[in-house]
Parts: sequence; structure tokens; C-alpha cells
Amino acid sequence: MITDPPRADGFELRALSEADAPDLLALFSDPEVCAFMDIEPLLAEAEALDIIDWAEAQAAQGLGVRWGIRRPGEGRLIGTVGFNRIERGRGRWGEIAYDLARDQWGRGVMSAILPAVIARGFEDWGLIRLEAMVTEGNERSCALLRRMGFRQEGVLARRGFWKGQAWDQLVFARLAD
Repeated sequence: MITDPPRADGFELRALSEADAPDLLALFSDPEVCAFMDIEPLLAEAEALDIIDWAEAQAAQGLGVRWGIRRPGEGRLIGTVGFNRIERGRGRWGEIAYDLARDQWGRGVMSAILPAVIARGFEDWGLIRLEAMVTEGNERSCALLRRMGFRQEGVLARRGFWKGQAWDQLVFARLAD
């Protein structure tokens, strides 16, 4: 099942659900967490529920999945990770995405989790290409992807428009071995 999370040492991953709304609101109400994202910082739990509804709909259709990240023994959601899109019809690729609470930055969280997510895509689902779209200026995300074996393939100039301006998107990809 697409929502079954990969195992990542030192972390608990599980599909987002309505119970995660308060923690997701706390995560995405931080302007620094949302700085390079296509959303404004959240102001209400209803907005968090909308994100969860989107993630559940993606999973129900087999188009994507988003797992919440927790440290064992701690109830608080510290981030999310997953696939914004999975294509199995006209291709065998997935777009990975992730976010993390600011107090977890620089603590190796995504370096520990992404190998399991990458393995889920390549080994378990048989994808042959993984992509990540990074908003220009997000150097931490670019460095993480490079450490995970992704390479930058190009720039999609002014591909996104949010927060009142056009944003370039950097295209990163990794191919199955």
C-alpha cells in the first residue's frame, strides 16, 4: 500500500491524518519553514486540514503520499516527507518533497530519512527516476539533495508564482542504479 511508510532509523514515519492538524499548523505557521514553499504561513487549523485532505486524496488515488515525521517517544510532528507525485503510467518517476521544523534544521533528520524514502521509490515501487523541485535560493535543500546523489539538471525560469512574485525552480534528479 502506498501509505505504508519506509523505516528510518531514529524516526517514526506515518501517513498524515486529521489528528496531525494542530502539529501541521504549528509547523507551517513558521514563516522561515514556509520561506521557499508555495504556501503562505498557515493561520488556522482549517488550512492544515486542507493540506491533509490533499495528501489523503493523493494517496487514495495512488498519485502521491506524505508521511509525518516524529522522533520515537515524542508526539510532536517535526516535519513531513514523501512524494508529491508518482507517475507510473507514462513514466516511472516520482517527485520527492520534504519540510522540517526550524528547531530540527542541521540535526541530520533528512539525511537519516531520505535514504529510506529514496529506497521506497526505487526498490519497492520500481521507479527509475526521482525528482525534486527546489525554489531558487534554498541552498540547504540543494546541498541535501546533492549529498543524496541528486544532481541539478536545470532551472525552470519563473515556473512558480506565489507570494506575489515569480520563482525559478531548480530541477534535481537521481536515476535508479
